[in-house]
Amino acid sequence: MNDDSPDASQELSAVLEDVRRHLLWQEDGAGRLLMIDAKAAAELQRLAPSMRSRFARPGGAAEPTAAAPERRPGPVQGSPGATPPVDSPMAERRPGPAQVLPGATPPSAPSMAERRPGPPASPPDSSRAAPVSRPLVDAPPPRAEAPVAARAPLSRPAAPASAGTLLDVPRSSPGGTTALPGSVDGERPTLDQVRRELGDCQRCKLCSGRKNIVFGTGNPRAELVFVGEGPGENEDLQGVPFVGAAGDLLTKMIEAMGFRRDDIYICNVVKCRPPGNRNPEPDEIAACEPFLRAQLAAIQPKVVVALGKFAAQTLLRDSTPITRMRGAWRVYEGIQLMPTFHPAYLLRNPAEKRKAWEDLQAVMKIFGKNPGSRA
Repeated sequence: MNDDSPDASQELSAVLEDVRRHLLWQEDGAGRLLMIDAKAAAELQRLAPSMRSRFARPGGAAEPTAAAPERRPGPVQGSPGATPPVDSPMAERRPGPAQVLPGATPPSAPSMAERRPGPPASPPDSSRAAPVSRPLVDAPPPRAEAPVAARAPLSRPAAPASAGTLLDVPRSSPGGTTALPGSVDGERPTLDQVRRELGDCQRCKLCSGRKNIVFGTGNPRAELVFVGEGPGENEDLQGVPFVGAAGDLLTKMIEAMGFRRDDIYICNVVKCRPPGNRNPEPDEIAACEPFLRAQLAAIQPKVVVALGKFAAQTLLRDSTPITRMRGAWRVYEGIQLMPTFHPAYLLRNPAEKRKAWEDLQAVMKIFGKNPGSRA
């Protein structure tokens, strides 16, 4: 039969129309499956050579196709209780994506533009094995869930202390959020209240070797306070600060400024003597510092002179060496503070007395005093 004859075209149109009437769509887990019954499949197999020749490229040879075996008509696929015949190609297929035949577009089929591009469907051929169906989209493997510990945000580390911080001890605030030793209902304490609160202090290890607590001495309403490091041997024996050789030098310095010891107040950072006159350790300073701050809050002086690095660094929270800190006005809790050398240091380094005297002259100007004799 000539494939180009009008009869062949009419026959092909009739077959395609019959295919349209028998097309069924079935939903399954992998997507839509396009199925046709056995009768329509047999007709398509019979007309396969003529269909290939009609759609072959000009000048190209048609692909040889084996004669299709005769098939018995069977029930329509997809109807209730229907099973595909044994000799039907559909019985060997597993559900897969829809196969679209050339020239036949099912009315209910989704547009091909909406589908991901895939390999073109081959026309039915009984000599070829049915391809194994595969999903239209290759889903990526599920991403492994990270362990909870790995996904949990790491706790942010505590911010490092600013350069120069000596101790991390709570500082009393003007609002009274940090209670001072001896204070009642947040009110400013008196020196007597602070001393009673200190009691027979056992708050650090220095208590085991002391003979006396050296609290402080002088005018409880002094405008000028000197703060030293800690008691020495003589101070520990007498319970009074600055009574040894360093105390004698301090007395001369005070008198050179135009004051008497009874006019000012003298105390130390720690109230008990460190063994062998060693430097106080951080835990010892932390235990005693609240009482120093309570003393200054009780007195409310106009100026504080910090004698040596431990007094200056503790009050200012600044570990800058005293050689660089001295001579420059600082502020502690609204009080003017002048860092300078400790009298014990000046006894070991007499050449530094000139610098210490310059620092004290700056203090004298605050009180309107003229310089006296050099210490």
